[in-house]
Amino acid sequence: MLAATALLGSPGPGIAALLVAGRSLGLAQGLRLYVGLQAGLALAAGLSAAGLASLLAARPALGSLLTAAAVIYLVWLAWRVSSAPVGEGTIGGESGARLTFAGGFLLGAANPKAYLAFVSLYGAFTVTSAGARTDAFAKWGLCVLVMVVVDLAWLALGVLLGRVRLGARGERAMNLAMGAAILLAAGLSLAR
Repeated sequence: MLAATALLGSPGPGIAALLVAGRSLGLAQGLRLYVGLQAGLALAAGLSAAGLASLLAARPALGSLLTAAAVIYLVWLAWRVSSAPVGEGTIGGESGARLTFAGGFLLGAANPKAYLAFVSLYGAFTVTSAGARTDAFAKWGLCVLVMVVVDLAWLALGVLLGRVRLGARGERAMNLAMGAAILLAAGLSLAR
């Protein structure tokens, strides 16, 4: 459980998006991205358990396609966050327009950091000796449970950041810092 929490809860593309959604949209609307992200990550965890890693090793172009989709979304998101207007009445406005279920699903399903984490966890630990399928299903369930809890905590942190009242300069600095964090996550995805 500790290894899953550390690997799945460490900052990456999904967590950067959750922070932005929580800060700019609040909890109720940020849950759209959160639920989409959880669905996409659950799919990624299931595919990893089913042996997607073997397929990706045999067909590296598929892995490159997944990485490209995630990076394109992240670069777009970083630009939107960094260039979002500042001041009263802008939180949750146009800058949050694509922090949706669909955007979250795409990010979760195409998140290269998540696939690496799942494959590492699945290969390193045995949860049950009741057979390979049962063990894979148990690992999937534990990973989903950890993702649900940890990612909700990151969304809540974003909501708390959104409650901090900053002047226009401070808000611009926060937007730029969040955009830079998202670009860093995208860059790390490419460096894998």
